[in-house]
Amino acid sequence: MNQAPENEVCSICHGNFSAPCQANCSHWFCGNCIMLVWRHGSTLRPCKCPLCRRPISLLVPSEDTSRGRDNDSTVSEVLRDVQTYNRVFGGQSTGLLQSMRDLPFLLPRLLREIMDPQRTLPLVIKARVYIALILSAIYIISPIDIIPEAIFGIIGLLDDLAIALICFLHVAALYRSVLYYRHGGSGS
Repeated sequence: MNQAPENEVCSICHGNFSAPCQANCSHWFCGNCIMLVWRHGSTLRPCKCPLCRRPISLLVPSEDTSRGRDNDSTVSEVLRDVQTYNRVFGGQSTGLLQSMRDLPFLLPRLLREIMDPQRTLPLVIKARVYIALILSAIYIISPIDIIPEAIFGIIGLLDDLAIALICFLHVAALYRSVLYYRHGGSGS
């Protein structure tokens, strides 16, 4: 589910991934490499992705990296650094544009996690996700609209699109809070 691509290499060191971490822009890096990039710049601001230049506000270690914490002191140190990074930058509020840019990173990950029986989302989060999706679907399907399609034609679909976008942003924000808690925000 949460693995670095096998046929790719770290874009910073150009070597095989070591303790891979995925940034909120969906790019993968060695945990140590991305921490070096952060320390090389201002440690008071989130580092920018070396590939797309977007600010990295959340780093998610691969499952193998998380499992290797107890076996390897280097991996353990990288994970502590990633947790520190996430504690500092992962909990900050993001603007609307950044939230929309994070949708392709968060929504597929959430869908895979909901479908995977070995992963467990907190019941409260699952319930909130399902309720948001069901209420959005009911609004979109219902004939009652803020901007009725029957009168305004294609422009009448704008309110349906806005409701869908708001729903996706809400669900992504919920899942981002789960990732933040798991990978740095819990204070561990």
